[in-house]
Parts: sequence; C-alpha cells; structure tokens
Amino acid sequence: GGGGGDFSDLREIKKQLLSVAERSRERGLQHSGKWAAELAFALEPLPLNELPPPPALTEEDARDLDAYTLAKSYFDLKEYDRAAYFLRGCKSQKAYFLYMYSRYLSGEKKKDDETVDSLGPLEKGQVKNEALRELRVELSKKHKARELDGFGLYLYGVVLRKLDLVKEAIDVFVEAAHVLPLHWGAWLELCNLITDKEMLKFLSLPDTWMKEFFLAHIYTELQLIEEALQKYQSLIDAGFSKSTYIISQIAVAYHNIRDIDKALSIFNELRKQDPYRIENMDTFSNLLYVRSMKPELSYLAHNLCEIDKYRVETCCVIGNYYSLRSQHEKAALYFQRALKLNPRYLGAWTLMGHEYMEMKNTSAAIQAYRHAIEVNKRDYRAWYGLGQTYEILKMPFYCLYYYRRAHQLRPNDSRMLVALGECYEKLNQLVEAKKCYWRAYAVGDVEKMALVKLSKLHEQLNESEQAAQCYIKYIQDIYSCGEIVEHLEVSTAFRYLAQYYFKCKLWDEASACAQKCCAFNDTREEGKALLRQILQLRNQGETSSTDVPAPLFLPASLSANNTPTRRVSPLNLSSVTP
Repeated sequence: GGGGGDFSDLREIKKQLLSVAERSRERGLQHSGKWAAELAFALEPLPLNELPPPPALTEEDARDLDAYTLAKSYFDLKEYDRAAYFLRGCKSQKAYFLYMYSRYLSGEKKKDDETVDSLGPLEKGQVKNEALRELRVELSKKHKARELDGFGLYLYGVVLRKLDLVKEAIDVFVEAAHVLPLHWGAWLELCNLITDKEMLKFLSLPDTWMKEFFLAHIYTELQLIEEALQKYQSLIDAGFSKSTYIISQIAVAYHNIRDIDKALSIFNELRKQDPYRIENMDTFSNLLYVRSMKPELSYLAHNLCEIDKYRVETCCVIGNYYSLRSQHEKAALYFQRALKLNPRYLGAWTLMGHEYMEMKNTSAAIQAYRHAIEVNKRDYRAWYGLGQTYEILKMPFYCLYYYRRAHQLRPNDSRMLVALGECYEKLNQLVEAKKCYWRAYAVGDVEKMALVKLSKLHEQLNESEQAAQCYIKYIQDIYSCGEIVEHLEVSTAFRYLAQYYFKCKLWDEASACAQKCCAFNDTREEGKALLRQILQLRNQGETSSTDVPAPLFLPASLSANNTPTRRVSPLNLSSVTP
C-alpha cells in the first residue's frame, strides 16, 4: 500500500480491499472480510478490466484443493472437528490456516457450550479452551521457522492472547500487520491489547494507509477523542465519506465525550443508511437511555428484535429498555442472556453491574464489574461502578482506589472528580477534596454540584469569604444556563450569602439575598426573619458598612431579569407581613 495516510490512489485501495475481503473469506475470517467489504463498498465501483484477479494458485494449493474445498464446506456449517479432520497433513498456506483455525474454533465452541450448560454467567472464565496449548506449540515451531504468513501470524497472536501472554501476543500482531497490513483483524486485536498512549508510542507499525484507520480506532478506545475525530475527518475528506464504519465510529466517539445530541443525530443518520445494522446499536440505546427517550428506545428494541433477537447488541438494547422502565430483574436477565451469547462482551457486564446495584445486590454487582474489568481494563464505567458499590458498603479506602482508576481513564469527566472529592471528604482529607471539586468545576461540571460541595467545605473550615465566592459562582452558573433547574442548592446558596452579607453589614446585598430566600419553601421563614432583623437595625440607624471588603456581588444578570431584586425601601418591606 501507499505511504502513511497516502490516499491519492483510491482505485488501488479499492482493489486491495476487494482482494483481502476475498482472501479473508476463503479462510473463514468473516469479520475481517466484512470490514474490508464494507469499506470497499464506500468507494466508487471498478470497471471490469481493473478488477483484482483471483489469487494465483501454487503447486501445493492444487494438491490441497479437494481437501480444502470439502473442509471449507464443513467449516461454514460450523462442523469444525470434521473440517480439521480432512485438512490433516495439508501443506499449502491457505489449507494449513483453515486446519489450525478449525481446531481453534472447535475448542472455543466447546468451551462456550460447556459454560452455557454448566454455570450461571457470573462464573465465566473457569472453563478453558483445551486446544490452545497444543496450537501454541505447533504455531511457535512454524513461527521460529518463519513459515507463517500474515493470517497464520494473526492466529498465533490470538492463541497467545487467549493464554494471557499479552507481551508476546502484541509482538506477533505487530509482525502480522507488517506482513499483511490489509488484514483488519490483526489491527483490531492490537487495539484491544494496547492500554495507554505510552504503549502506542513504542510500537513500530507498518507505514500504510491502514494505519490511519487503526490510529483513529485506538484513539477512540483510549478516549483521545479530539485526535480520533480529526483522523476520521481526514479519512472522510480522503474519500471515505460513505463508509458506515467511519460514521458509526464517529457516533461512538461523540458518545464517549458525552456530546449526546451530536451522537444521537449521527446514529439516526446511520440507521437511515443501514437500517438493518445491529452493531453499535447498544451504544445508541445507551444514549436514548441517558436522555430517557422511552418511545424511541422501545421502537429500537422492537425493531432489533424483529431483525435478530439472539444478538448480543439486541439483548443489551432490550435490557436498557427494561432498565429505563425500572424493571431491573428483567433487565439483568437480558444482560445475562447477552453474556451467554458472548462472554467477552464488555458492555453487558457493566450494565448488569448497574442493574444489580439498583436491586441492592452489591456482591453480584461487584462480581459483574470485576468481570468487565477482566475483559477490558479501560472500561471506566466498571471502575466507577465498583467505586459506587464500595461507597454503599461504606468502605471509603476501596472507593478511593476505584474512583482514582476511573479518573485516570477519564481525566476530564467531572463525575469522577466529584466522586473522588466526596471520598476524600469522608476520609477527612479536605485539602485533596477541595482540589477535586475545583478541578471538576474547571473541566465543566456536568451535574453542577462541584461548587456547592466546595462552598460547604469552605464553610466547614470557616473560610467564609471563599465559601461566599463559590456560592456566587454557583448561582451565576445556574442562572447562566438559562434553564432554572429545580436546584435545591440554590436556596442554600442564597441563605448562606444573605447571612454572610448580614455579618458584613452590607444591608442592601443581604436583603436582596434574603428576598431570594423567600422564593424557596425551605428557606422562606429564615429569609423573612432576616429581612425583619435588617429592618430593625436600619431603623436603629445602623448604616451599611463600608470598611468590610465585599466579595463579588451578585451578577448583574440576576438583578436585571429573572426575579427582579430591586432595592426595596424599608417602607415597602413593612407591608410584607410574615
């Protein structure tokens, strides 16, 4: 292929994609074949004279052709042992690969069947694929003798990964990507094994246009969303604007940075183009869930159920639907069904943990979250979930550890920071807590709670001026979003400020805040009492103090619109009988 990011010759790329799709299918690698075919479909069709020729056959291929043809038909019917039996002793690359891959899949299938039969979904991972060790021995001999082609290397890497030999697996997948850069499977395996940006720096990857797709994908996985979106944009500009794969990845990226509206609109667009698509629909349903869009989620669930109800994603969408309707037992049941279909399916473990939390079954929740982390150490929701469970169990030291991990994975997510702050508060490490709340406010606080928590900390530490400043910022924040949310804490803020100004003898400001207090049920009485006190002191001739340094006053916007805080003359006030 051309150099890194060289997309000048799209026809050549299309040829490469068509040919690798065919070669993947011949070897039973359906997902890689599908990926290449979908990408090729997004490019202009080729004229007859430019279509790639079928791969040339060698002497060995000709000798193995009969066995290969027979075995491939058994393989396609999922009769893996039978396929392997007829491929014994085949020497050609293609037949040898199918022989080894059949044995591998046979072991996987037996393992899954065993698991489904014997155990509930929580004890996954106890059953091993018995074929792995033998496969590793045979493949490593071939590897040392340099007899493995790109597909063979890929399978060797998968075997190593399944045996938890991660470092060796990464090296083999990198080698596979060099030998056969067009095979998406090897790149995807690398994506799952690379856990941070540092690891990515040390990989020597082949300089091919496929690397751009890989980098965009791994940036999305590593939550480096800005970089991912830039890459995807440049791929679209290079000529892949019709690719449903890229569109879905962009939607997932927006989902990861919680830009929910953007993600929703892209998913809706994607469903118009590819209405029977099931991949990524679980992510789409998470968005609908967060937005509490019941009718849309219900429609999606019914729709996917009609297409294929025994797909992992479908089960998760239905689980989300029941969860939104607060039918948590039913929801957990569907997440369990998803895991029976695919125990490595990450989303379901985490979501099941959430359901167990709702059902107050903390030990099951902890088990589910731990499984999610075993499958993928980068799943911040599982770390965050573990933090929450230990919070319910009142074990703040554990909490701290899990929230810290969640925060490392999502440094700019205010929810993790607020949770960390609360933990530090419980452990009485107030300076740390203050840092967390301040940082949560600085990165953009989703739930608008950080400032209130910060103010209350300052109150506890008798730092009244800082507390007042935080409350003022909080009020500015709430009123600047335009929507006056039902915020319990707004009244708390006004109550504190009224008392603060009162202590500072700033009567006008104090009475303005006290009047605001009268608008809330829980602070009405205190507000009225304060107004009476101010009135008395004014009548006794106490003048407004000027020597006390006044912090920021209320924002002008507050006094201008919203509920007007006009400076009221004492006369008018007396007519407001409590």
